Amino acid sequence: MQGIIPATNGASGALLQGLVDAIALAQGEDVLIDKLSRAQWQTLAPYLQYCHLAQGQTLFAEGSDDRTLYFVEQGTLSVHAQDQAGRLRLAMVGAGSLLGEGAFFSHQPRRATAQAGSACRLWSLSPVRFTELTHRQPEIAIGLLLAAGAVLARRLANRRRRVAVA
Repeated sequence: MQGIIPATNGASGALLQGLVDAIALAQGEDVLIDKLSRAQWQTLAPYLQYCHLAQGQTLFAEGSDDRTLYFVEQGTLSVHAQDQAGRLRLAMVGAGSLLGEGAFFSHQPRRATAQAGSACRLWSLSPVRFTELTHRQPEIAIGLLLAAGAVLARRLANRRRRVAVA
């Protein structure tokens, strides 16, 4: 989480409304298909941490062990990997989608670097908070897993974006 400016320790449902709206309005092949009701998002809110990323800042770096899952409320992030010839852009991820699902599910180091292409508002879900969510709100945890898993599956099915699963 290099360069991230945390905005709160836990979200309130009112703050999370921007993310819920971004997901509802998002279009594209790898957007988060919302399986949660507004009431469930309200319940999920305290498990998430809101953060701001300025243009050019790195969200996570290729090879890092962080397994945090990020939801994009606003802005765009460039996902790129380092090859022998230099930096290779793999994908642009925008509002209504997520990042970090590869490491979240695989327990492996990040396969790419995510950097803000513009100022971004994000919500993070750490593995520890997700485990807590599974114990206290299993139905919401399952809905979130299914939505994130669907994004992962769509990205893996798309050869161009397959490597971008970070």
